[in-house]
Amino acid sequence: MNKLTIVTAAILLFCTFTPGISGQEHGDCLSGGKRGDSPARWQIDRQGKIAWNVTEAFLPHHDHIEMSGEQVACVLRWDLDRDSRLRTERSLVFPMLRTIPNNTHASLMMRIATDIPSIISINGLALQNGRTEKITIDGMFCTEEAWCLGRQNIGSGKGISPVPSIRIERKIFPSVDKPFICERYIMTNIRKEEVTAYIPEYSQIFRTIEDKGKDGAYIVEISINGAGTFAVKGGESVTFDVVYSGRRACDPSFSADIDKELTARQEFISTSIDGSLVLETPDSVINTMFRYAKIRTSESICKTSGGYMHAPGGESYYAAIWANDQAEYANPFFPFLGYATGNMSAINSFRHFARFMNDGYKPMPSSIIAEGTDIWNGAGDRGDAAMIAYGAGRFALEYADRTTAHELWPLIGWCLEYCRRKLNSAGVVSSDTDELEGRFSAGTANLCTSSLYYDALLSAAWLGEELGKPSSVIKAYRKQAAELKKNIGKYFNAEIEGFQTYRYYQGNTLLRSWICIPLTVGIYDRAEGTADALCSPLLWKEDGLLTEQGSSTYWDRSTLYALRGLYAAGMPGTATEKLHSYSARRLLGDHVPYAIEAWPEGSQRHLAAESSLYCRIITEGMFGIRPTGFRSLDISPSMPESWDRMALKGIKAFGQDFDIIVSRTGKDTLEVTVMSGNSTKTYTTRNNTEIHVDFNG
Repeated sequence: MNKLTIVTAAILLFCTFTPGISGQEHGDCLSGGKRGDSPARWQIDRQGKIAWNVTEAFLPHHDHIEMSGEQVACVLRWDLDRDSRLRTERSLVFPMLRTIPNNTHASLMMRIATDIPSIISINGLALQNGRTEKITIDGMFCTEEAWCLGRQNIGSGKGISPVPSIRIERKIFPSVDKPFICERYIMTNIRKEEVTAYIPEYSQIFRTIEDKGKDGAYIVEISINGAGTFAVKGGESVTFDVVYSGRRACDPSFSADIDKELTARQEFISTSIDGSLVLETPDSVINTMFRYAKIRTSESICKTSGGYMHAPGGESYYAAIWANDQAEYANPFFPFLGYATGNMSAINSFRHFARFMNDGYKPMPSSIIAEGTDIWNGAGDRGDAAMIAYGAGRFALEYADRTTAHELWPLIGWCLEYCRRKLNSAGVVSSDTDELEGRFSAGTANLCTSSLYYDALLSAAWLGEELGKPSSVIKAYRKQAAELKKNIGKYFNAEIEGFQTYRYYQGNTLLRSWICIPLTVGIYDRAEGTADALCSPLLWKEDGLLTEQGSSTYWDRSTLYALRGLYAAGMPGTATEKLHSYSARRLLGDHVPYAIEAWPEGSQRHLAAESSLYCRIITEGMFGIRPTGFRSLDISPSMPESWDRMALKGIKAFGQDFDIIVSRTGKDTLEVTVMSGNSTKTYTTRNNTEIHVDFNG
């Protein structure tokens, strides 16, 4: 094979190949989708994809997006200069190629900035002055580019023809189930006369140091599929592919069929994502953001030696599970989507946590890492047992599989008993910290942990009824929940900055974003004051909720919880206005197209569990779905006055495939239709009023 020598950036350190391309150095990624009176950069096309028809008004621009498969992830950093020339850097992550020490961050990572068009020749001339005309993102990163050719006789004048001769379409995407990233190039001759295209045989191999890898040396390889010399007539095209793969040095190199890989990626999106849980509202931005959130949260699942593990991502968190990201955030979402791999990852995560039940009621680990072979508990008890019980209880009811529920019951019971034993003298749950792990004060007992415990007790009571558990156990859980609700009020109720809301912990005097949590678990005693506090300028800024009044830190997870809480508290007008603004910012702004982790920490990484929280704004907030049994649920639709209809179709939870359609019949009245198979049930209700649906009768 002919090997060309070009300059390739292959960097293991967390740095960028061009200043500012990560967005970390500049705050402009926090700006919205408009500049003054200019139109938004990104638009939603007729196929429901976001697309940018590149114009000078938004140049230069840089951004990054994460895409994932079962054995690989890629953070693609891309940059358009003032002339719309595209530069890319791929941060490749191979979660099952473990490095030493084999800790949370021990996935093999390498950054590569190979410029593929620079090694292509047309009629013996280099491609020059490539101008990107359009970018589309839809589970893949796709570009349309126009390229000129260098002149043969440079001495006769300028060395570059000013007229484009070649059009290139790129598709960059991860393999669904193999450890490689694919790039497909479709190169079209837009001249009248025939050209000769030279696609070189090309391979670059990076071999890691043997004693740095858990399984010895690893190979990261870049290769071109479809090399050759082609006569291309006017209007005709030639296709070739670039594969970025990772493997153990002792394993043979991959033979990649990119046609099959592209089909698999497209089928994942069209079937697993678009085939169920479809949102229909008058707001195309919210509809589209919901669809994209389904993609991000579902694609990021690693197939490890310890089973399927949902991965937060962000070049840091793979082949591992967390009590918050997975048990609390993502797992209760997957049954609604009916994505089999997502449900398997949820069950697997609970099985891993169940390994750590113990008679002495020592804390659960916050994270089970390294494909399930180790743990991380560096922040102490974060309220992890409450997180796990909350997520497992909701998941078991929604998944509606009796065998799975029986398996999860001991874990739920252990976690609830752990929380009961951690009640302080005021009757709320004590912990070392919360899920922010000491970044902000949480005192010795925080509002979030007790609220999650409260919700988990209710779920356990309903689940116990389904499983035929003793009535004494069920009554005890409901009694504990009632007492805890009272104690939450006594301990956390406070007036802060004039708002009748909650203090996050004893001694807390500043508003905190996590005061939204009670609204998401059905505690509405201080809903009005809490909603006013959340929406006040002291907390809610252009980019969402500040973590704490007076700080400059954003964590999307609390904004997403708050939006869900505003709907649940019966404030659909305010919630929809803010949801639209947030969605437009994340989907069509300067950093697209998913929910982020945080700012300034983490460079606004596209962590996957945040996208599941976005989806739950719709399922549990807007439509107000609360599981009460394997075949039963409460629905409390919360629809803004400006809408006449909304629908959630293809819901796969509760052993059903059903639709919920909400139509306005009057200013204060709604008609709610639940359709499942040949069964149609219609209810007349008011906004945010609970309806009980039982599929058994």
